[in-house]
Amino acid sequence: MKILKNVRLETGESLDERQRIQTKTALFDLKIEGEKIVQITPSTKNPEEPGIDMGGKLCLPAFKDMHNHLDKTYLSLPWKACKPSKNLTHRLQLEAEELPELAKTVEQRASTTIERYLNSGVNHIRTHVNIDPFIGLKNLEGVKKALEKYQDYLTAEIIAFPQHGLLTHPEVPNLLRQALNSGATMLGALDPAGIDHDIERSLQTTMDIAKEFQVDVDMHFHDAGQLGYYTMDKWLDMIEEQDFQGKTGFSHAFGLCGLTDKAWNNIYPRLQQHAVQILTTIPISMKKKLLPIDALQKENVFVGIGCDGFYDSWSPYVSGDVVEKVRNYCDYTGKSDERALRQSLKLITNELTPLTENGQQQWPNVGDTASFVFVDAVCSAQVAARIPKERVLMHKGNFYPSK
Repeated sequence: MKILKNVRLETGESLDERQRIQTKTALFDLKIEGEKIVQITPSTKNPEEPGIDMGGKLCLPAFKDMHNHLDKTYLSLPWKACKPSKNLTHRLQLEAEELPELAKTVEQRASTTIERYLNSGVNHIRTHVNIDPFIGLKNLEGVKKALEKYQDYLTAEIIAFPQHGLLTHPEVPNLLRQALNSGATMLGALDPAGIDHDIERSLQTTMDIAKEFQVDVDMHFHDAGQLGYYTMDKWLDMIEEQDFQGKTGFSHAFGLCGLTDKAWNNIYPRLQQHAVQILTTIPISMKKKLLPIDALQKENVFVGIGCDGFYDSWSPYVSGDVVEKVRNYCDYTGKSDERALRQSLKLITNELTPLTENGQQQWPNVGDTASFVFVDAVCSAQVAARIPKERVLMHKGNFYPSK
């Protein structure tokens, strides 16, 4: 059993003298048995009472990175910048050239990345892992070993990802099957039009493998405009025809940007109806339009973000901090009031926030899993706007690092 003393929880909201919304907080003691919260009581502030003093740190739901590539990072290797590419196809060619060499250090690099995540309050990672004819399952093997070392502190989804095309190399479909038999928990896909050049056959092959192994699918859709829209619409048709509801994620999904009213009214209800998740990073590129995240959330479509790749062959940037991604999103979209900042954390908590949109307390509760991040901040709106550096993670009752 653990008792966490002087934990700051959000309890509601009020208006200040200038009619600005302010988040109210109070200090509580949390009793934890195993993985669960068994008691929440107002803090007594008795220094002699046993327990771990959290010093008034704000408690938030632990963070999630919902779009990542643990196998790609250069972290832990000597510095190197990127070689510029002409387009996506050229970038993939450049990546293929270095895959055999990078495969030798995948466990080391993935472990370094995971430790960075744990120190920043992340307890769940959805990671894509290259499955391709150049290195086979080597990246999967290394990422699995890295994740196993930290299994007391985080959970993960591992996506078998055909980064270099599903149809462009004849051996890839069977390599994906091998990956799903070897520890991958989801199936990936990549641009059935832009990379595979055969939308229907690429989508159907993906569907066949997913149904064969009874796994969810997370699909990278970079194709923009009508082409990207058509691809997503076609997959939604297949969901209905082949009974695959509730098992799909669209990553990036640029075909959702700049829709006409007719296209919008067609696809948004279908995304909600079939529980399609939208997963991306902020921003994918300043040259791309930002996904209509607010509109998606208004239509009750799940949106999650992650760091994608960071410091890798694609980009020398990105810190690997999902809170920084949230701050960037708020900055780009002009969010500055208490509620908008506070609710933006939904993007990295699987939609769980301490307060509802109108300021009613909804978390934590007795019986909830004891997975938190503790930060030096007065409220979650400050976290979204100011990016606190020091954070302490608890995952299912376990502190990282152990206390």
